[in-house]
Amino acid sequence: MNILVVQNRMGMGDLVIFMPFIEAISKKYKVPITCLVKKNSKANEIFKDNEFIKEFIFLERGNGEGDHDGITGSIKLISKLRRYNFDKIFIFNSSLRFFLISKIAGISDVYHYPLFEKNQQHIILTAQKFLKDSINVDVESNPVINISDEKINQSKEKFKIDLKKTNILLGVGGSGPTKRVPAKIFLETMNLIQKNYDTKFYLATGKNFEEQEILNEILNSNLKDKCVPLDNLMIPEILPIIKNCKISICNDSSFSHLSAALGLPTIVLMTDTPLVYGSYSPKMYPIIPDGEKTVTHNTLGKDKINPKKIFLKLKEIIN
Repeated sequence: MNILVVQNRMGMGDLVIFMPFIEAISKKYKVPITCLVKKNSKANEIFKDNEFIKEFIFLERGNGEGDHDGITGSIKLISKLRRYNFDKIFIFNSSLRFFLISKIAGISDVYHYPLFEKNQQHIILTAQKFLKDSINVDVESNPVINISDEKINQSKEKFKIDLKKTNILLGVGGSGPTKRVPAKIFLETMNLIQKNYDTKFYLATGKNFEEQEILNEILNSNLKDKCVPLDNLMIPEILPIIKNCKISICNDSSFSHLSAALGLPTIVLMTDTPLVYGSYSPKMYPIIPDGEKTVTHNTLGKDKINPKKIFLKLKEIIN
């Protein structure tokens, strides 16, 4: 049996969130499956050793100039999917476009979210209901990324990671400006931690200007000797480093999802997106802005994250 799953949300975090659902389909039919995902999900880097995945096909769409944009792009995608002779497809969205592409590509069994119901879909509950209704499978929202002991040990040796220290991943970057907690809040948190623990901080961030500003402010502080930047490394190099850490503190970013999926207790600083993105995993411990009862789009709370709350949560988890 040849099965395709469509998960066309952007970014690494969304792919991590949906991985338990993708794996559940593979387990149900006892075959590895093919996934249609976007390139910026970095699927091949994160899940290249995943036994449930046979192959990733990359969806090339963007600003009307991608290879799969528009009518011409849809025809190209149809032609590509036909060559695989898929028997079933599971579409994790309500897209009429993907439904029609699947039918025209000759896929006999097409499972999809209810059409024309994109608004207000809960990222976890909708996926759980979809698989329960379509193939009678219950899925727990607890993504797991497996890293071999060999890779973890090699990383420990290569980067001279001292496991006697309290090694902490800091996800100081973020995909949008409203998700990026200011460097001063991270620094205050770090100062509280290092007064109580023998620490090493591993700083994970992207390469855009705003993220680099936050990174550089931390690296130019009194804590620079306790910091190791990871921004020049590839994801496969970073994953075993994270695995060698004891805990992580991350903005609502790709690294919060990766960290939790690697099994680390992950304190997630929620500033401007629905709380579920920082609480769907049992490894996640969300911190919301002072004065707020919850968090969602347009909360705009990045300046109201309390370092003392972060430190107390870390202390509670570690102890």
